[in-house]
Amino acid sequence: MPCEIQTLPDEVIDLIAAGEVIDSLAAVVRELVENSLDAGANRITISLHPELWQVQVIDNGKGMSLDDLRICAQPHSTSKIRSRKDLWYITSLGFRGEALHSIAQVADLNICSRTKHQLDPVGWKVNYSEGKSQPESAVAIATGTIITVSNLFAKLPVRRRGLPALNQQLKAVQKLIQQIALCHPQITWQIKQNNSPWFYVSPGATAKDVLPQFLRRVSSSDLHHLKIEIPTPFKKDNSASFIVNEQQFNSQIELIMGLPDRCHRHKADWVKVSVNNRYVRSPELEQTILNGMAKTLPRDRFPVCLLHLHTCPSQIDWNRHPAKTEIYLHSLAYWQTETSKAISQALKLNIVNLPAAVGDRRIGKMLKVAEASGKYQVDRHLTEKLEANTPSQLNSLKLKAVAQVNKTYIVAEHSSGVWLVEQHIAHERVLYEQLQSCWELVPLTTPITLEYLRQSQLEQLQKLEINVEPFGENIWAIRNAPKILADRDDCADALIELSWGGDLRSAQVASACRSAIRNGTTLSIKEMQNLLDLWQATRNPRTCPHGRPIYLSLEESSLSRFFRRHWVIGKSHGI
Repeated sequence: MPCEIQTLPDEVIDLIAAGEVIDSLAAVVRELVENSLDAGANRITISLHPELWQVQVIDNGKGMSLDDLRICAQPHSTSKIRSRKDLWYITSLGFRGEALHSIAQVADLNICSRTKHQLDPVGWKVNYSEGKSQPESAVAIATGTIITVSNLFAKLPVRRRGLPALNQQLKAVQKLIQQIALCHPQITWQIKQNNSPWFYVSPGATAKDVLPQFLRRVSSSDLHHLKIEIPTPFKKDNSASFIVNEQQFNSQIELIMGLPDRCHRHKADWVKVSVNNRYVRSPELEQTILNGMAKTLPRDRFPVCLLHLHTCPSQIDWNRHPAKTEIYLHSLAYWQTETSKAISQALKLNIVNLPAAVGDRRIGKMLKVAEASGKYQVDRHLTEKLEANTPSQLNSLKLKAVAQVNKTYIVAEHSSGVWLVEQHIAHERVLYEQLQSCWELVPLTTPITLEYLRQSQLEQLQKLEINVEPFGENIWAIRNAPKILADRDDCADALIELSWGGDLRSAQVASACRSAIRNGTTLSIKEMQNLLDLWQATRNPRTCPHGRPIYLSLEESSLSRFFRRHWVIGKSHGI
């Protein structure tokens, strides 16, 4: 069997970025697991003995021949690339040929491997001690590879002492495996600690099936999976601009997003990005995700979102960091724009992506709102502008208003169930997005006077471009106001509320909340239907600008289970 692993030529070695850094248990696990994935394994077992500084990784990949085993731990020896041109078209997780060599320099390395080739009826074992290989020997194993790393950093006690505590290193290993498992959901993982099971990861079709195994209280129905194809941007003339070559294969954006009305976190620890099946750190794309879901979550809460980009290898420069988590992605602005579009599409209400009902779980958390009655008011001019910017295909989920409950909730039916829609916050979402599209200040027929404003309040009103003029001692005259507030009787109170701080978006939220229909207001069927149509056409219909859920779903499948319609009692009863 020909040797697949070869030593890279000097011209390629000179182009490779900083050498491989083996600085922890997690780094060893990362390098060995990536080799297993490149070998085509779909089952990986990891055994850790932290106190003994030992790591073992077992896979069912294609294995290595005896010739490959003899060379695999030599510096810059790899089967992934051959020439300098290959550095710009990397499709594997590893490519530098340094991992096993680096490990052999700081630990004892034992490799057992067997290929599927008919000429290899047995496997072979090679030991490396103090960086030197020992004579190989035959071993009876199944197809695949077993790599055991022992006595890690035994000859580098200073490095051992400089590492975090073992429990922190184990957390780093767990986090690493979770990241890799989300990028490769089809893999079965078994992780052991001191010969006892630690945790297990079942495979799935997508990361949507894997993520609930890592996050408690998150089920598959709380997540939305979206995969869309987009053109691949190709550079031209080495300039910052790019063209889309339609003759090349398309790229893909895959999104696993927690629905904002039921799935969010206290910190942004589950906003993750992967490129071509590798987890990477991309602050720009992570911020794009956070911006795209702003004002859809409760205050001080962050989304659960996994972004997977699949594109031509020529669009990525992996050769920037030893751990390959920091990359250069060509046409970053293009990917940010397309990511924002994908998030907007995922936030829409569509009949094909409605999750399973969660009514039983959420019914106990129903909002009990008691607000003063007010007018039902929609600015028709703003409505026209909103509808002009709303894609028509998003109306595939048709809601029909049928009743009002407690002058608070609209009962709406659709083809697969019944929803309760909270009228105030649904209208608040409508008005907020109208104000985003058209924030307009109008002159006041009669100026409003405000008293005893602080300097910070005056600066805030001026920042919102509200005209404030002195009108006497501790009195100021307001000459203009947001159009939505100008004709309200409580416009003065609204302006004082706006003066207490926040940016333009906060002012829009406050204005929408104050102007929205109040709970306790009786609506006709026509008014309810008009509100449903406007709300459904919004960009982020799942939550209000404060992050509260707008609707409670009672899907037909859940109703059928609750009323036991699947029971077969008997044909004589006419059932």
